[in-house]
Amino acid sequence: MKASVLLAAAAVSSLFALSASAEEYQGVLQFHSSASRAGVRAEAVVASHSADPYREGASADVAPALPTLAKRSDTRAEAVAAARAGNIYADGANADAPQSFTSTLDRAMVRAQARATAARGVTEGTL
Repeated sequence: MKASVLLAAAAVSSLFALSASAEEYQGVLQFHSSASRAGVRAEAVVASHSADPYREGASADVAPALPTLAKRSDTRAEAVAAARAGNIYADGANADAPQSFTSTLDRAMVRAQARATAARGVTEGTL
């Protein structure tokens, strides 16, 4: 009985040994390109100036900034007007809240007074 088991094990192991074969070494593969050196260099320049496809958020499909048709001075004037109008979304914005204090003095006059005060050498203790 032992002999038949040993003989069967030897037959099975020889089948595995015959069926297993190692890969043959193919050597170093040679790559033959059809592109010229100048063409590859031109592609590299284009790739270096384009967006990085591997940056963070590259696949987030964020739209690029669109060029504006408005002039910078017009946009600035609108922003100044909106800032002076106050916060239209604030509590009580429609309740006719009193406006902030506006000075009746001329700006040049205030500057002249400030310069005169600084020239006299007013110290912090006297303010």
